Amino acid sequence: MLTAATAAGRGRRDKRVTDRPLYAELGFTDAEWGLLTGLPQSVLTAASAASPDSARKTRAESAAGLDRISDARSSASTLVAAVATAAVAEAGDPEIGEEPPVIQPGDPAGYAADVVARAAEVAALLAVKASPADAETYRHWLVEIADEVVGAASSGGLLGIGGETVTESERTFRDDLAKALAG
Repeated sequence: MLTAATAAGRGRRDKRVTDRPLYAELGFTDAEWGLLTGLPQSVLTAASAASPDSARKTRAESAAGLDRISDARSSASTLVAAVATAAVAEAGDPEIGEEPPVIQPGDPAGYAADVVARAAEVAALLAVKASPADAETYRHWLVEIADEVVGAASSGGLLGIGGETVTESERTFRDDLAKALAG
């Protein structure tokens, strides 16, 4: 669990030492924090599953999404940096070679719909509990994760020739996600 003291030790702006979890310091409940920290990985999974790909392409998409999640640990947004730190702690740090398992949902369309519904829930939560800048940065970050994943490997074609960079189903997921996050 990431506490305010742990975050301060990692160079975060909040230098107060406390045993309160960081999510509480940021004004979120444990359940809300779980929603916020789980959504980036869920976006990655849904974006990757939007079009069936080979195992190699799915790994490339997963790696691209994990890199985008990991990179956000240095975000200027305290909220995004804290969420990214917690997400990487849960999923694994690509910078040190940790690779979480690639998740392939049995019902990709149903999973994508669930992720979009959770994104709408997060948008409403952020509107109430986060600063406008943190809310906007978080929403933008999730769309960036989706963009990174869907653009990581082309689909279709033969021997890498003639494939689509972004398929219609990937574009639809990304657009639905962006609309849900916009509120």
